[in-house]
This record gives sequence, C-alpha cells and structure tokens, in this order.
Amino acid sequence: MIYRHSKDPTIAAAKSGFSRATGYRIEDDPRLPSQKKAPRGRRRPDPLAEVWDGEIVPILKSAPGIRAIAVLEEIRRRHPEITAGIRRTLERRMRTWRALVGPELDVIFRQGHEPGRLGLSDFTDTSVLGVTVAGVVLGHRLYHFRLAFSGFSHAHVVLGGESFVALAEGLQNALWALGGAPHEHRSDSLSAAFCNLDRDAQEDLTLRYQGLMRHYGMIPTRNNLGVAHENGSIESSHGHLKKTLEDALLLRGSRDFDDLDAYRRFVDEIVGRRNANNRKRIELERPTLIALPKRRTADYEEKIVTVTSSGGFILRRVFYTAPSRLIGHRLRVHLYDDRLECFLGATAMMTLRRGRPVSESKGGHVVDYRHVIHALRKKPMALNNLVYRDQLFPRPAYARAFEALHQSVGDKRACKLTVELLALAHDRGCEAELAGLIDAELDAGRLPNLAGLHERFGPNPASVPVIKVEVVPLNTYDELATVYAVSATSNVELGA
Repeated sequence: MIYRHSKDPTIAAAKSGFSRATGYRIEDDPRLPSQKKAPRGRRRPDPLAEVWDGEIVPILKSAPGIRAIAVLEEIRRRHPEITAGIRRTLERRMRTWRALVGPELDVIFRQGHEPGRLGLSDFTDTSVLGVTVAGVVLGHRLYHFRLAFSGFSHAHVVLGGESFVALAEGLQNALWALGGAPHEHRSDSLSAAFCNLDRDAQEDLTLRYQGLMRHYGMIPTRNNLGVAHENGSIESSHGHLKKTLEDALLLRGSRDFDDLDAYRRFVDEIVGRRNANNRKRIELERPTLIALPKRRTADYEEKIVTVTSSGGFILRRVFYTAPSRLIGHRLRVHLYDDRLECFLGATAMMTLRRGRPVSESKGGHVVDYRHVIHALRKKPMALNNLVYRDQLFPRPAYARAFEALHQSVGDKRACKLTVELLALAHDRGCEAELAGLIDAELDAGRLPNLAGLHERFGPNPASVPVIKVEVVPLNTYDELATVYAVSATSNVELGA
C-alpha cells in the first residue's frame, strides 16, 4: 500500500512480491481474507430448537444450579426421540445462556489479614487416611487451628464428634503451643456440638464457649451456616494438611501405629515441619498476640456418677467398670474427648478410656478385667452370659481360649478355667506373655494347661517363703561393751 501512493497497481504489486492479479484484487477490496470469510452455517438441524425456549429455559430459571445431565434426562423422558448424543451441545448452550442471562453468582472477596488479628478453628474428617492402631481402624477426625496471617497450624486428634470439649482442649493446646492468643477467634456454627440438646443445655454450652473466649481475651465470631468459603483460610488448609499426612504415611511404609500416643506424635511432627517452613512469618506475628493467662481454663465436662452394685457406672450410654471398693460412692468425673478422670472428693482415683455407644439403640462398654476379676473368681459361671463378656477379655487370645474351652469341656469348666487364666494374668502381671503362650497352644491344637502355666510364671505370691535366720550368740556383743585402759608409757611412746 505504500508503493501504491506513487506507483500503479502492477508496479506496486511487483515491488511487494505479489502477482499482478493479487495487486488488482487488493485494489478492489483491501479487507483481509479472514475478514471476508463468511460464518459457517449449521451442518445439521438444531436438535434443541423445539425444546430450548419452551422447556429447557424454564427449567434453568426455576433451578439455576441444575446440572446438564439432569436436564438431558428430563428432556429425554419427555421426548424419547431425542438422543443422548446431544449432551455436549446442551452443556455448551447452557453455559452460554448462564453467561448471558443467567442469575448473578456469589463473589468471593479476597481479604488482607493483619498480624495477630484472626485465628480460625475447624474440624476435618480424616477417615480417608485409613490409620489403624494395633491393627484396629481408628475412627477419628482432626481439630485444626490456624492463624490467618502467618499460617501457624496446630492439629489435635479427636476420637469423638465436634463437641465443645474437643474444641476447648484442642484450642487451648494450640494457644499454649503458640505462646499467645489472636484478638479474634472464628469457627463454624458448631451445630454438631449443640445437636440433640434441649434449650437449657444449648444455653449452657453457649455460656461455656463465651467464658472460654473471655478467659483468653478473644472476640468470638463465626461464619454463616453452610458457607465454607467464609472460613476459607482454614478450609483450604484442611486439604493441604491431609495430603501432607498421606504423603508422610506413604513414606513411612505403614499406616498402623502401636498406640494412640504414637499416632499423635506422628501428627505433631508433621504439623511441626509445616510450622518450621513458616517460622519467619510466625515470629513476625507473635509480638502482636494477646498474652496468655496464668493458667488454662477447664476443657472438660464435669459429671457426678454413682458406682452401682454392678461394679461400675453408666455415663453417656456407656458402662464403665470401677474398683468394687467404690460401690455406693459418688465420683466426680472430668469428661474429656478421649478419657475420663475420676475423683473421690479431691482424690484422683483412676483414668479410664472414654467409650462410645455402639449405635443409637445400643450402648457401649469400657471394661477393665482387673476391677472385677476377684469377684469373678467367686462366681465364675457369671462369665457365661455376661453382657460385657467380649469387652472383658484384654486380648483376643483369652477370647479364643474361652471359645475353645467352651466347645471342649463345657460351660462350667470353660468359665472356671478362663477366669483362672485372667486371674493369673492379673496376679503375676504377665498379661501379654500369657496371651502369647495361649495363642501358641491353640495354634498347635492344644488347650491351655493351667497347672503348667502356674508353674511357668513362678510361685504363688500369696505363699509365705521359708526364711532361715541364723541367731548371733549374745556373748559376741560383750566385746562392744569392753573398755581397754591405755597406759601413759604407751602414750609417750606413741607421741615420740
């Protein structure tokens, strides 16, 4: 076009490297080829032409969030002649319609966080990790605390549900590990903590939560029910934490742990590594936190129970055994997420593992055979139909022994021998070793030999050993009372 200002079309085309025909074509129409291209028309009839405006659009207006597959199924139900091959066409048409005339969508407003202002709490389900403790699947979730500015995290293994006790214990553990408290604490609606409670109980939990916040000087806030992105600073971190734990379990080569404490140490180590990566921002945020009070506040529920003649007490639909000397006494119980601490007056009596009901219609049992073994020795046949018999056996080997004895020697003898095995494990402190020997005998097709086991694990501690005492003659003590006089000559000689 520059040459065309001073040259004719033939010369301008030649200087530009075009043919003369191309020069005259550009002279007649200077548009680019892409601008001259006519839009492609449809190659086949529109399969949605008959139903789009009259049926599909009303569905989209009445149910804005409906999926394309659901719309397709409904349209095909009304019009069987429509094939399933139009799904992609329907999806594109729905996407375009929503962009042009669809309803307005929620907007997520990104927030800037000041140091020390906001801490967040939430619970996350970790069943996908498949963790086991001593071969038994561990049903649990994690309480997760996080600072919005620095990303400081703390995770606490929770065995029960999303209760106030779990929140209070996990939150206080996090604050004392951090060394300070944020000015504002945000959580979800805590609806699970208030589920199935009457109005008085709900008000009590609300007051306890407010008291917890006042103790640490934090302002309690919460996000709207069901709106997860309002708690996004911790919701997104849930996924990262679980992926990190999954990777660590794969590197560890096993998902089984010896006990619950070992798994808790594993979680603490993984979370500690994440915090180490954010240590600069954490140290920057620490000076802006609220100083901690002198002591923690209560992170448990307190209940009063009475030990009945059944040798235990019932709390939250779970039966717990207790030493029989406590029958008739009232115990003050501190109810934690994973344990019960029992007090008689101000004296700590015992710590029990917390149990859970089996189902909505069936309660649970937490049984320590040491609490009842002395009574069972007097009434061994009580074992036969004992309601918590399966929970009484401390290890599977003892249950195996009872079943084998029951089939071989009858109910009465089986109960007697099984109770004696449990008594032997209690009296000699050999529960684990005795279980190994019982398994070995059963695997070899033999019943446990009670006499041989008694002999193997030493003499009966109730028997009095024979001690031979050699009496010293009394005249030997005379030498201690004898006084010898020392002469002056001896003194002089000694002095020289």
